Order: sequence, then structure tokens, then C-alpha cells
Amino acid sequence: MAVNIQEIVATVEQMTVKELAELVKALEEKFGVKAAAGVPMMMAPMPGAGAPAGGAAAATAEKTTFKVVLKNAGQQKVQLIKVVKDITGKGLKESKDLVDNLPAVIKDGLTEEEANKIKEQLVAVGAEVEIK
Repeated sequence: MAVNIQEIVATVEQMTVKELAELVKALEEKFGVKAAAGVPMMMAPMPGAGAPAGGAAAATAEKTTFKVVLKNAGQQKVQLIKVVKDITGKGLKESKDLVDNLPAVIKDGLTEEEANKIKEQLVAVGAEVEIK
């Protein structure tokens, strides 16, 4: 690891949760990105822990988290907005914005079973949905 990266990591290790939250917010604003919430982070293997080199383990690992993507709203847009509101826990306006700006990720970081249940709810009101 480069010296400057080691210094950054050392600084982050010393920060409080509040300071880390402020850092994330500042990075989101600076670079115009949004940190994914609710997605578990994978820890890097410890040196000498017997992990395969070059990320071979990641290449052979089975996908464990899924996201539900709304591709087409269909004919029952009002009912779809209500279902999206219930699924996401967002307000009516935010749910309408998701439905109006397709394709839209409805929910991310799900198990396959959860993703399929949400897909069934959306398809029941005429939406076209993809699980990624």
C-alpha cells in the first residue's frame, strides 16, 4: 500500500462515527455520488490467512445480494406507485419519481428470496421488473 493510503487509513481508524458520517457526506457532495446504504462490506483477508491471490475467491463466489430494477411501469401506474411506496418506505413523491424515471432500482442488497417477493408484488400491478 502506498504511504499516503496508509496515512488515510490510519486517520480514518481514529475517527468517530459522527466524523465518518460527515466524511461520507462530504465525499458524496464533492464527487456527486451516493454511498450505498444497507450493503454489507466485505473485509479484506488478513495477510497470510491463506486466501487465494488475485481475487480468485471473489471470481468463484456465488452472487448473494440482488437488486430489483423497475424497467416498465405498465398501465396501472397509480397502483404501482403505492406498491413502490410500501416496498421502499419512501414518501409518495419519491416513489412517483422512481416510477417516472426508468429504469429505477427499487431496492438493493436483497437476498434472492426477498428480491423475488418484491418482483411478484410489482408484476402483480403490471410492471416489468428485472432482478440483477
